[in-house]
Parts: sequence; C-alpha cells; structure tokens
Amino acid sequence: MTDPTLTSPGISVAPASRSLWSDAWRNLRKRPSVIIATIIIALFTVVAIAPGLFTSTDPRRCDVSQSRLPPQGFGGLHPLGTNTRGCDLYAQVIHGAQPSLLLALVVVTCSVIIGLILGTLSGYYLGWVDAIVSRVVEVFLVIPLLLGALLLLSLFRNVQLGTGQLASIAQPAIVLTLFGWMTYTRYVRASVLETKSLDYVMAAKVLGASDLRVMARHILPNALGPVTALVPTAVATVIGTEAVLAYLGIGVRPPAVSWGVLINEGSEWFAAGTHYLLLAPLLCLLATVLAFVVLGDALRDALDPKLR
Repeated sequence: MTDPTLTSPGISVAPASRSLWSDAWRNLRKRPSVIIATIIIALFTVVAIAPGLFTSTDPRRCDVSQSRLPPQGFGGLHPLGTNTRGCDLYAQVIHGAQPSLLLALVVVTCSVIIGLILGTLSGYYLGWVDAIVSRVVEVFLVIPLLLGALLLLSLFRNVQLGTGQLASIAQPAIVLTLFGWMTYTRYVRASVLETKSLDYVMAAKVLGASDLRVMARHILPNALGPVTALVPTAVATVIGTEAVLAYLGIGVRPPAVSWGVLINEGSEWFAAGTHYLLLAPLLCLLATVLAFVVLGDALRDALDPKLR
C-alpha cells in the first residue's frame, strides 16, 4: 500500500542532502580566483602534454652564432630571444613545463599511494602496526624536505639511471617521494580513526565483510577528502623544490630542460643585460605555483565539513 504522505498534494518531500563533493564544487565554481587558477593550471598542463601545439622548434637545436639574441616578439623567429648557446628560449620554456609537471605528478601520486596504504593500516589495526608507522613518520618529519633532498642528491649526483625524460627526473622523484608521504599518512590515519567506529562500518563487520573490503569500500573513501585538499599545494611545493634543486645543480639534469634548469642558467647572465633569460621561466614557474596554491587553499576550505 502506498504511503499517503508521499502522494498527498499538501506535503512536500524534502530533497536529499547534498554531498560534501557537490557542495565543494558549488563553492569552488563561484570563486573568480579559483577559475583563474584552474585556467592557468589547465594551460600549462596542455603545454606539458603537447608542447608541439605551441612550438615546432627543437629546444636542443642551438646555433652559437645566434647567442643571446634579444626577444623578437611572436612575429619573429625567436619570440623570447636565445640563450648563451643560441637555443630558442621560447621553445625551451614550452618544453620545460613537461619535466617540472611530470616530476610533481610522479612525486605526489607515489606519496599519496604510500600515505593511503600506511595511514589506513595504521589507523585500522593500531597496536604494533600503528607504533611502527608512527615512529617512522616521526623520524622523517624531523628531517626538512629540502635538507634531506640536498643531502641524498649530493651523495648520488654521479649515479646515472639512463637516458630519457623519466631517467632525468628519477633521482629527484625518488628523493622527494621519500620525504613527502608523511603528511598524507597522518591525515589518513586520523580519518580512519574517526570513521572505523561509525555504525555502517560496524554493520559491515558484523555481516562478515573482510578487513580489506571494509577498508577499501567503507573507510578509505572518507579519507580521500582531506588528502585531495592537500594535493594542489603539494604539487606547488614539488615544482618549487625542483627549481631550487636545479638551481643548485642537483635536480633535473641536462640535457633535460626544466624551468629550474632554465632559471639556473638565466641567473648566471642576469647582470649582463639578458634578464629575459631568467624572467621567462621564472614567471611561468611563479604563475604555476601560485595557481596550485590558490586552488589548494580553496579546495581545503570547500572540503572542510566545519564550514558547510
């Protein structure tokens, strides 16, 4: 028999409450700063994925006789000029987005996966598992990211891992991942501790669901919100750290071209009147980092349940 309260014309049915993600989306799309940041991130992502759409010039094709030409505008042969080796700076800036963003993607992805696994196991089982994970996290948190990266990359700077794009970022990716997973682990652990005592999780256990199924289907999805809010800021941190490491000569290695490598080269000739060699990659780096920071701050506010 049909419930009359569902069909009576004078009674309206309350709409289902919106989810945290839908509320976050509604909040983010109303912010002009978020829209601008998203456009900048999308632009440089397309540049990194398909640099050929923006230039057909080989960034490694250099002519010493064309060294340090000034910018000629986008109607000229060298829109941003050439560097000290006669390489087209515009082509190098365009192709330099790929190593920088690829490194950030690899580091953040690996760090998130490690954090999700260790944080879930630590918060779900507690006991000796939690004790071991917590002590390891504390040890790595004591070591500053930049200091640890400088030490390890300096020790293994003469080690070659092969050729190619991935090989050029392999060492900084391994080191930055080694010092970048702890924050995700702590956030996931805290979320698991809060979630595992909820009624629907307890009901799943009573019905005979395995620990793996409970963690994967009922607990882990609740930890994705806090972790997602950390990702844009983490990407900005990795891009900035790569630039610092490349400036010191121990980050992404030539012949790979990254924004950090270009900043390192341009800073050596800044006082010689060729300031464009530094400003072009630096502005791209700053725009990308600031865009990720703005998006990260907005995403963290939008996903905060206390602000709903």
